[in-house]
Amino acid sequence: MEFEKKYPGIDFVPVIGDVRVIQRLRMVFELYHPQIVFHAAAYKHVPLMEENPCEAVYVNVIGSRQVADMAVEYEAEKMIMISTDKAVNPTNVMGASKRLAEIYVQSLGTAIKERKVKGNTKFITTRFGNVLGSNGSVIPRFKEQIENGGPVTVTHPDIIRYFMTIPEACRLVMEAGMMGEGNEIFVFEMGEPVRIVDLATRMIELAGYRPDEDIKIEFTGLRPGEKLYEELLSTEENTLPTSNKKIKIAKVRRYEYDDVLDSYSEFEALARNVRIMDTVTLMKKIVPEFISKNSRFEVLDKGESLSEK
Repeated sequence: MEFEKKYPGIDFVPVIGDVRVIQRLRMVFELYHPQIVFHAAAYKHVPLMEENPCEAVYVNVIGSRQVADMAVEYEAEKMIMISTDKAVNPTNVMGASKRLAEIYVQSLGTAIKERKVKGNTKFITTRFGNVLGSNGSVIPRFKEQIENGGPVTVTHPDIIRYFMTIPEACRLVMEAGMMGEGNEIFVFEMGEPVRIVDLATRMIELAGYRPDEDIKIEFTGLRPGEKLYEELLSTEENTLPTSNKKIKIAKVRRYEYDDVLDSYSEFEALARNVRIMDTVTLMKKIVPEFISKNSRFEVLDKGESLSEK
């Protein structure tokens, strides 16, 4: 509605669909032949995905693969994939699933560039932190808790996060999409990290209350898969500058498309059959830097067999 009101001259067609359903994707691509695809469909909530790894893989990995494959088949010029800082040295299923999506589109893009796969689509990935006010974001939750008289719940006194606003995130995604030549992972400069407890304190004060007197702050403990701080770049990577000082290019390990293909077919079979431990084991095999934290999947990092679990 907002789009139609602001841009009445643009032919805007909303379409409902599901990235897991290949037939639906094909119908949309067949009908509209998009030039530019922004792929933002994902499950993004860390504790929920830790409980439901096969769903995370089905949407974030298989769904992304299907969108990328359709983009190539229907000759889209570019596909811009929205990733996350949680894909760097992932400690949870959600972050690892997004890293696997990055690996697929990058290896496919490289194979196209080297003429190993037929096609012309350029794949561009953007990585950034939390977006203020987005679905499930911390600020609406704190606001609701304050309105209800508290307590405001924070997982840990030292937990920090990077934030940007919705317009800022959208502008950078579009700019990265336009400047991308293919196969880059663009990393957004997120500014200074924010201590979540400071954010909670400030919001209580702005609402006219005194923290810990009128409204209590309660620490609830880290949730499954959660870490104290997010990294925008892992230690194995370095960055190159771009014309925009807020956007850098990450250097990442190369994956061969042929090697990736077999694993992703296996992922689909495991996810469809809800084989949870096998799914997470395969994730850790392809993304060796995926080390679980505060999670039942830590047993897989210790090399214990499932029977020992």
